[in-house]
Amino acid sequence: MARNKHLAYKIRLSKAGKRKKSVPAWIIAKTNGSVRWSPTSRQNWRNRKLRA
Repeated sequence: MARNKHLAYKIRLSKAGKRKKSVPAWIIAKTNGSVRWSPTSRQNWRNRKLRA
């Protein structure tokens, strides 16, 4: 990966980083642990292309 990145790519990476938050504890408790993560939080920008 290049050291110098385009601004648009840096904005996409920052948006992906903000989406990578865990699901709130009250949702985990409400669903009895069936929902523990969101699909966007499981994405990794190194392993998979971002579609942002």
